[in-house]
Amino acid sequence: MAKELATVEEVRETQKILQDGISLHEKKDFDGAIEAFKKATMVSPLEEGHLEELEKKLQRGGFKLEQESIAYMGCAAVHLSEMAQELTEEQRAEVPMNEKLEKMFDEWTQNE
Repeated sequence: MAKELATVEEVRETQKILQDGISLHEKKDFDGAIEAFKKATMVSPLEEGHLEELEKKLQRGGFKLEQESIAYMGCAAVHLSEMAQELTEEQRAEVPMNEKLEKMFDEWTQNE
């Protein structure tokens, strides 16, 4: 069964959850941030099992909690970016990206 395209509401929800997670990360509440980032990736998931695969890799890697938070943040940010790509131009106009997130996405695409 094909995945349904993201809706404006789902993109809004994901963006808010991601922003909340970033705020928690900046406050050094890494456990709270990780939970928020996981929650963001579960809104209209793009790929089944992706989050579980990331969790396994992080557990095997012996990373510090802050590093794990950064990994989940990246996953959630990419998820939001891909969801936004699914919207039409008109729909994207209804969900303006937070400037901080927009800058993050621009930096990532310049480094590709």
